Amino acid sequence: QLQASGGGLVQAGGSLRLSCAASGRTFSAYARAWFRQAPGKEREFVAGISWSGASTNYADSVKGRFTISRDNANNTIYLQMNSLKPEDTAVYYCATDRGPYRGVPPTTRGEYAYWGQGTQVTVSS
Repeated sequence: QLQASGGGLVQAGGSLRLSCAASGRTFSAYARAWFRQAPGKEREFVAGISWSGASTNYADSVKGRFTISRDNANNTIYLQMNSLKPEDTAVYYCATDRGPYRGVPPTTRGEYAYWGQGTQVTVSS
């Protein structure tokens, strides 16, 4: 089970830190990622991190503003979001890869087998 938290309402230019804790199973050997879905839009990839943390990738729209990290000892990933914009408003979902030891985190939704319930991020202008 994946439990996302940390969402909320913030003004443009502000920051939030999302967390996603896994329970019931250890995912230290799996790539993990954040996706988001705005109203009326498809769920899109935001950021991913390999099982070791050595490799990360980001959507172009968040590069330089968002940072993904992981703490395998606590089975948790994080998404530090800075310089938030109104267009970042969405429900943010954490996800875990369908297989272990992937060197580069995948960016497509279908490659992720486990999903959290989502946390709402709202950025006001």
